Amino acid sequence: MRNVVNWFEIYTTDFNRAKKFYSDVFLMDLTVTPIQSERHTYMDYALFPGKEDGSGSMGALVKLDKVNPGPGGTLIYFDTREISSELSRVTAAGGKIQQPKVNIGEAGFIALTEDTEGNIIGLRSKE
Repeated sequence: MRNVVNWFEIYTTDFNRAKKFYSDVFLMDLTVTPIQSERHTYMDYALFPGKEDGSGSMGALVKLDKVNPGPGGTLIYFDTREISSELSRVTAAGGKIQQPKVNIGEAGFIALTEDTEGNIIGLRSKE
């Protein structure tokens, strides 16, 4: 069975600041891949690590002048082993904790944070 969601994009206004935030909170490197037209860079793109044929979905941070980040859009939950580890790095990385860790029963735990661009993202773990 395949996951229905296979790609996501998180929009940014300050691409480098957003890239640093996600790298610092999740302790991972993002691969910068600018998308270019013949005359100029069309959008800045930083790919989250993943495998096309692996489980879960892949995605990227994107700087595109036509789309603005912010609350009220799509909410993406990042899988974590234990939410407290990532939450402990959010504020230092320039983000805000919007909802601390909450027990959601058999589905585990969730928390909501705000990234440096104003996007609300979720964290989810079984523990």
